[in-house]
Amino acid sequence: MAISKVWIEEGCTACELCVDICPEVFEMADDTAVVIENAKVDVFEDQVIEAADSCPVEVIRYEA
Repeated sequence: MAISKVWIEEGCTACELCVDICPEVFEMADDTAVVIENAKVDVFEDQVIEAADSCPVEVIRYEA
């Protein structure tokens, strides 16, 4: 699928699950998760999808 963009919408509960699944793309900033600037999202596509599917509040989005 080749993911080209990943973002986190409002509503993150800072559970850190996405960081645990894919620390190469996600990190914690204050009280929310963020996408690391210039992260190689295409390289970690499977982990990004897993993080999005695992997000308890479903705020991780991605597009090809």
